[in-house]
Amino acid sequence: MTNNQPERCSWCESADDYRAYHDNVWGRPVRESQELFAKLCLDGQQAGLSWITILRKQAGYENAFLNFNPQAIVAMSDEHREALYTNRDIIRSKKKIDAIFTNAEAYLALEKQGEDFGRWLWSFVGGKPVINSYKTQAQIPTENEASRAMAKALKKAGFKFVGPTICYAFMEAVGMVNDHVVSCHCYEPVVQQMKQFTL
Repeated sequence: MTNNQPERCSWCESADDYRAYHDNVWGRPVRESQELFAKLCLDGQQAGLSWITILRKQAGYENAFLNFNPQAIVAMSDEHREALYTNRDIIRSKKKIDAIFTNAEAYLALEKQGEDFGRWLWSFVGGKPVINSYKTQAQIPTENEASRAMAKALKKAGFKFVGPTICYAFMEAVGMVNDHVVSCHCYEPVVQQMKQFTL
């Protein structure tokens, strides 16, 4: 890299906020159920768009959806919900907005059945991060067996915008798989975090 910049995964090099997200968030293992719920919903909002678009609206989403607290989302007034359809701080797609409400209901239904959402999601990778060692971006898949199984189970549980590709992007983001390329300066620190991760 030029300008003394460390080497990174190529997908994040277009903007400073993208690089910061890559360096500090992407691929770091997440355990907490509500944080995983938030990330899954945000990844669903990405469908048909680039992740940078959603990343730049993340604060807007957190504000609009009460920090992705499922209980607070389902308790939202009709007025508040109606206002979301014209909220410029989020993607104004009725389908995508409605999906977050549907997902909150599905999350609470799983909880009611005694499922810990975080533990349930992590079960699709056997409860521990999968440490890959890809050399190039081109080697990295857009879905795999685990993401297909997760998508199927999420859909069965009532979640929306949770196809295999969205689920794989989610798994990469929350550290269920390490898809930093080996030459990336984050690769080794993420591997160490993954080795120390416990449910």
